[in-house]
Amino acid sequence: MNVDNRPAMPPRAGPSEEDAAIAHSIRALVRGSLKASLATIDAQTGHPYASLITVATDPDGRPVFLISTLALHTRNLAADSRASLLFDATDGHANPLAGARATLIGSAHVTTNGGARARFIARHPGSAGTADFPDFSFWTLAVERAHYIGGFGRIRTLTADILQGPPAPPDLTATEPALIADLNRSSMSALQSFGQAEPKLDEGPWRVCGLDAEGADLANGLRARRVDFARPAVAAAEVPALLADQLGLRATQQ
Repeated sequence: MNVDNRPAMPPRAGPSEEDAAIAHSIRALVRGSLKASLATIDAQTGHPYASLITVATDPDGRPVFLISTLALHTRNLAADSRASLLFDATDGHANPLAGARATLIGSAHVTTNGGARARFIARHPGSAGTADFPDFSFWTLAVERAHYIGGFGRIRTLTADILQGPPAPPDLTATEPALIADLNRSSMSALQSFGQAEPKLDEGPWRVCGLDAEGADLANGLRARRVDFARPAVAAAEVPALLADQLGLRATQQ
């Protein structure tokens, strides 16, 4: 009998490079979306029930959505918190199945986090009129895993620990509204160039509506875009330069 005396290889620490890249793609896809499909379990029949909602993310990337107790999906969640959110980036593809999409799976619950509220309204200004209605509340999804399809053959399911990105620097979370206001004033021209120089009908100007360690969220009323930094920010003071670098890089490529 042959005996293999070679020392056993230690288990690999952390996710593989491919898993890390897919996790980053999922985070960017979720942060760059204005809407998602919410799947809940029908409280009356037990069947899957899918509905369309508008979404944002908190500074750490958790999905945030505003829903009414009058809606069927809210009543479903009150009876069974299990839910999933489908985000897709298939617009513009002749074959939508060739585009990227990700389904986040977990449990939904009401959040009273003030930052989540502020971020949602910044992304969807029209929601300010209903956010304080007594029948409306903000919810978040505690993600357990994500299923990603990045086109044909690129399919992966990731657990929440692999999906999680770098945490938002505490000082960035604390100063985000003021920093966003400053960036929207100082970078107005570059933001329009990054989004589109000439807004389409009914679109407003592009503006920053969210900041996190990995990048910035942009929106113009009808569309959203994601700007990923070249490296994660470890402090709020780094954000203006990191954003300017990416906006400038895009300008040289146009």
